[in-house]
Amino acid sequence: MRNIERIFVHCTASRQSATVNDIKAEFKKNGWKNPGYHYLIDKSGVISQLLDDSGVSNGVKGYNSTSINVAYIGGIDDTGKGVDNRTEEQKKSLRNLLKILHKKYPDAEIMGHRDISPDQNNNGIVDSWERIKECPCFNAKEEYKDL
Repeated sequence: MRNIERIFVHCTASRQSATVNDIKAEFKKNGWKNPGYHYLIDKSGVISQLLDDSGVSNGVKGYNSTSINVAYIGGIDDTGKGVDNRTEEQKKSLRNLLKILHKKYPDAEIMGHRDISPDQNNNGIVDSWERIKECPCFNAKEEYKDL
């Protein structure tokens, strides 16, 4: 069994009209053996499990072996700018899923992907391959601090 230290919340950085199959196809196009998320929530709030918790997803480079990754479909506006555009159904499903996961992994910290962004850890130093992240386009630490 993996030692889960973090539960990362993501957005897919796609339009909300994207489907679970669209997201899965993007992972395959990138050549990933495993998906980027364990769980994915569509705009109607339906939760799809893409990978068993025992598997390692490709959600946050350097943290995947000790993390569960959860995402909602969306996170960009019509111009491609990052925005919290979760539907009420997504918000409800995400909160419920995080409650379940946090009960299963009580020592795991719930945080957004952006909380591992280089500006959070390296005083603004960004590797050439890295960029500052907005994902999941809201403050997950704050929103789920009561779980």
